[in-house]
Amino acid sequence: MGLFDRFDGLAKLHAMATTGGEDPFAVRMDRVLSPTEAVINGRQTILIGTHNYLGLTFDPACIEASQKAVAAFGTGTTGSRIANGSYAGHRGLEKTLAAFFGRKHCMVFSTGYQANLGILSTVAGPQDHLLIDADSHASIYDACKLGSATVVRFRHNDPADLDRRLQKLSGEPGNRVIVAEGLYSMLGDTAPLREFVEVKKKHGAYIVLDEAHSVGTMGENGRGLAEAEGLEADVDFVVGTFSKSFGAVGGFCVSDMEGFEVLRIASRPYMFTASLPPSIMASVTEAVHQVQARPELRRQLWQNVDRLYGGLQKAGFILGPEKAPVVAITLRDQETAIRFWNGLLANGVYCALVLPPATPNGLSLCRLSLCAAHTAAQIKRVVEVATGVANEIGAFDAVPAKRAAAG
Repeated sequence: MGLFDRFDGLAKLHAMATTGGEDPFAVRMDRVLSPTEAVINGRQTILIGTHNYLGLTFDPACIEASQKAVAAFGTGTTGSRIANGSYAGHRGLEKTLAAFFGRKHCMVFSTGYQANLGILSTVAGPQDHLLIDADSHASIYDACKLGSATVVRFRHNDPADLDRRLQKLSGEPGNRVIVAEGLYSMLGDTAPLREFVEVKKKHGAYIVLDEAHSVGTMGENGRGLAEAEGLEADVDFVVGTFSKSFGAVGGFCVSDMEGFEVLRIASRPYMFTASLPPSIMASVTEAVHQVQARPELRRQLWQNVDRLYGGLQKAGFILGPEKAPVVAITLRDQETAIRFWNGLLANGVYCALVLPPATPNGLSLCRLSLCAAHTAAQIKRVVEVATGVANEIGAFDAVPAKRAAAG
């Protein structure tokens, strides 16, 4: 058996995804012109699949802060904070985030993926149970593999199933830690957080809420779903990323839990990963200020959500169950999704193609994400292109009921 033979199935799936022309997993952007446009294959292209929700990647204040930090502190830290020490920017960013969320504690990680890996693999120990939503992000699943807790999956967004599974654990030793996401990135649906909190209280459990896609986009102040639902005090840990609304890279966890600081010497992904470079710490610190100071960005984002969701729905597309900054189009099958994605790209629209097994319920999706900086004209163009391509390839033919159910 060859070293990579076990990946033959994956290689076949990848080969199939390229049958429509372009490789959807190796798109090269020749130039990025703005938060909403790039040059791809020599064509000026609308970016509507990048999760750049507030458009802060090109914010002048964030860019200036990043440039000043590079000039003053260099390009990198060349090691972990445990080994090489913390820069002023690390502590400054953690204080900024703690204040933003109104929490006592904050840890900053080098990626959002690492934040889930570091927190979930550490807070739940050998006798504990992690109860995770079946549609959890890959970083949550991988955190479960790294940790020593027993893992229990419950049905996606199903508080009753969560309650039943916790009831079965009654009498067993250890803590119960519930893991959910504020906004799920595949179909754009939100967690029934109020019901989850009720279940949590009933069983004396804890909740870790991954707000990667909801921070910056939801809540009066942009703090995410927990703020929008008035439930921040009931969420024990908030995990998130800097690679969405904050326009950079990195991750964080905030909490009011006593003893939280011990995680700095208990979490291996935190201890043994090189820390964020000064430029990122500076730009994200400024991005947090921008999120606080410019609520109009969220208003613009949700106006764009209404435009895109409404336009695609009127055209006849099968969409996710809720209006959200993530707008997922369900296609009939993988072949149709691949042809549809290639048709969009050929006409100057870039989104994400997402295929089984990475999708819930085996759905074949083209996933679009809105930005506050998208113009009404750009959104109109996206709807026109999507409708034209769908008609051309017959994508409006009936979608099997079992696959459309999630939408």
